[in-house]
Amino acid sequence: MVAAAHMIDSVFRALADPTRRLVLERLVRGPESVSGLAAPFDMALPSFVEHLRVLEDCGLVNSSKTGRVRTYQLVPKRLREAEDWLTKQRHLWERRLDQLDAYLLEMKERRK
Repeated sequence: MVAAAHMIDSVFRALADPTRRLVLERLVRGPESVSGLAAPFDMALPSFVEHLRVLEDCGLVNSSKTGRVRTYQLVPKRLREAEDWLTKQRHLWERRLDQLDAYLLEMKERRK
C-alpha cells in the first residue's frame, strides 16, 4: 500500500510541472528523441533531461537508446493509475456531499 501511494505521489509531483505536462502531451502523438522533445523549450539540455528523468523515474515514460539517439515514449499505465485514484476520490466526495445534502434537507424539514 505504501509503495502504491509513493508511486501516485511521484506521478502527481511529475505532473505538477508545466514543462513535463507539455512533454507528455507531445508523447501522446508517438515516441520522440530527446532533441525533438527539447526543441520547443528555451532551456539548457541538461535541465531538460532532468525533466525527462523525473518522468521516467515515476514511470510515465520509458526510453530506449539506438546508437547515439535516446527516444522516449509514453507509458499510459501510470496515467491510468492516477486517473483511477482521482476517480475514487471523486466518488468518495460525491457520496459525502450527497449525504450532507440529505442531512441539510432533513434539518430544513424538521424546522418547518
